Amino acid sequence: MANIELTSDAEKHTDLYVRAINSGDATAVNAMYTPEAVAAWEKGKPLTGREREVYVEEFLKLKPVMTATTRHAYVTGDTALLVVDWTMEIVHADGSKENGEGVGLDVLRRGEDGNWRYAIDDPYGESK
Repeated sequence: MANIELTSDAEKHTDLYVRAINSGDATAVNAMYTPEAVAAWEKGKPLTGREREVYVEEFLKLKPVMTATTRHAYVTGDTALLVVDWTMEIVHADGSKENGEGVGLDVLRRGEDGNWRYAIDDPYGESK
């Protein structure tokens, strides 16, 4: 697993997630989600549990490169809402590039260990 530890600071969660994605380490990425987390990486197709984990494993084989900045972080008790501006680029074997961008709405939950994990990951939460 990549040397990426979870954080007790909700505002640092996005930076750690970017590092985990860019490392290509599915174990590190999946550790950043609660077991019952919902991810809506494809519009209209929310994933949870093992289905979400497998999607991460397969997606990281494409070697995406991500950048992201937290625009807003709202924390109350053990729940946080992050508004995140992100971009992602994938270079395919034939040299063609695929780019994506959006404004995500991410709900985090603080675990018993004090660290934050995704409960809901919606990268297109504010996209047009």
